[in-house]
Amino acid sequence: MSASLGLFRLQQIDTQIDRAKTRLNGIQKTLENDKELKAVHTRFETTKSENQNALLAAKNAEAEVDAMKIKIEQVEASLYGGVVKNPKELQDLQKESASLKKHLVTLEERQLEAMLLSENAGIEMEKAQNDLELVQARLGNEHKKLFDEQNELVKHMESFVQEREAALAPIEIPLLSSYEDLRKQKRGVAVSEVEDGACASCGTTLNAALQQNARSQKLAYCPSCGRILFAK
Repeated sequence: MSASLGLFRLQQIDTQIDRAKTRLNGIQKTLENDKELKAVHTRFETTKSENQNALLAAKNAEAEVDAMKIKIEQVEASLYGGVVKNPKELQDLQKESASLKKHLVTLEERQLEAMLLSENAGIEMEKAQNDLELVQARLGNEHKKLFDEQNELVKHMESFVQEREAALAPIEIPLLSSYEDLRKQKRGVAVSEVEDGACASCGTTLNAALQQNARSQKLAYCPSCGRILFAK
């Protein structure tokens, strides 16, 4: 087997490994950083917090109204209970009762506003929750496909590694070092096939001597991109 053929076979395996690694990284990033899922989840958490705040505000407004009603009842009990006889005190109680009732109207308006805000916040939270559940359901299916693909790629990687070990055996260490250096320099492609008389990687036309060397035991290099040439 020629040196170029051995290196070309190794290149084919390494290219498959590189592609598998790239795809695995892409799948992992998709699973970890799904923007759509993050967006709907953030919106749900925001509306959930707003709903909790609105519920608390409505509850506080209700408590204030109830407290004011109790206070009015207490003042009116004193006013009409017959215990207080002093005209000045009765007049003060009447004024206090009127003032409290006026303030009660304001509190009831605030309570109504708080209830409406709470209701709207609850509706928004439900919408956000529904959107989140829909996205989770859809992505759950999509993510399952990604997990399945991920498992298949891992199996392929194990097979590629075994093939690579077998392909390394006949290659001399100096050639392997040269190949690895070229891989680093040429974005993973150290060996280029000769197709229609040209380097398949850069498209440079090759003379007959170079093409012949690419078929023999000698190593031939592309005069343009510097890659090792292989011709069938």
